[in-house]
Amino acid sequence: MIQLTFYGFAALTLGGALAVLLTRNVMYAAFFLLLTLLGVAGLFVLASADFLAVAQIMIYVGGVLVLVIFGVMLTHKPDTKTNADSQQPNRVPSLNRLSNSWVVTVLVASGIFVTLYSLLSRSSFVLLQQPIGWESTVTRVGMQLMTEYLVPFELVGILLLAALVGATHLAGRKTAD
Repeated sequence: MIQLTFYGFAALTLGGALAVLLTRNVMYAAFFLLLTLLGVAGLFVLASADFLAVAQIMIYVGGVLVLVIFGVMLTHKPDTKTNADSQQPNRVPSLNRLSNSWVVTVLVASGIFVTLYSLLSRSSFVLLQQPIGWESTVTRVGMQLMTEYLVPFELVGILLLAALVGATHLAGRKTAD
């Protein structure tokens, strides 16, 4: 049952990512990105990384994706009808130029695939030999953030506060004419 759930989330993630690549409508691409991010969150849950799954949903789905969708909705300009005589004919890319770009793309993708395959085939995954068990990572992450990684955590908080104050200062600056 867990394998079937894994394959379902993997299919959702890969299908959504492929749909993002293939669609020409930016709004549809944003919604397919939502499916992709939810699939990744499901994979995090299956990997016993519930903190990362919640962070994925809250930060990326709840924040970044909503911001992208609002940005697309607010900047969408309706198509204006123009005179048919003033329009330029659609240019079709030459077949030679199109085939060269596909050759380069296939070569680069093949190189990346061969490199990753050779790396993964030589690796020994110690975690795969351990028994599978559900353990919440929230308490462990919280304890490490407040004990072992307290100074970096506070420094990141101060850095984000300074960035927020700087962005507010720049946005509120009056222009002198």
